[in-house]
Amino acid sequence: MTVGQIRFDDAAGLLAGFGLTLHHIADGAEIPGSYWGAPEAGIIASNVYVRNDTPVHSMLHESCHLIVLPEDRRALVHTDATDSVAEEDATCYLQIVLAGRLPGVGSARLMADMDAWGYTYRLGSTRAWFEGDAEDARAWLAERRLPVN
Repeated sequence: MTVGQIRFDDAAGLLAGFGLTLHHIADGAEIPGSYWGAPEAGIIASNVYVRNDTPVHSMLHESCHLIVLPEDRRALVHTDATDSVAEEDATCYLQIVLAGRLPGVGSARLMADMDAWGYTYRLGSTRAWFEGDAEDARAWLAERRLPVN
């Protein structure tokens, strides 16, 4: 599922609740701050950049990298935000939770898209990890008063 298949205002509103600004980049234009390159989302400080062909899972994943960071670290981010395995796991978990809050997406669809893109977990699928092996990520988020459901 791509950003062009959902309501941009829904995504922008969801991210604004976490102090992020979602920017829509013109089709074919370079995406600022994209770690993987277009069409994957980009991040710079509290800004998330997407095009219509950006996968929703990418938009949420990169956004969640920013959400899990303290404000002082968030301000320094350009393209790559990961500092640890724990942060990466928390980011993956949170993107699934937030997909459940995004109309027309939902957690199940996002997990299927994550698997299709190539996320890998030792239990074999995103859903198996989320439901049976993500206690550390859940605890990490809860400790920081970030959403776990």
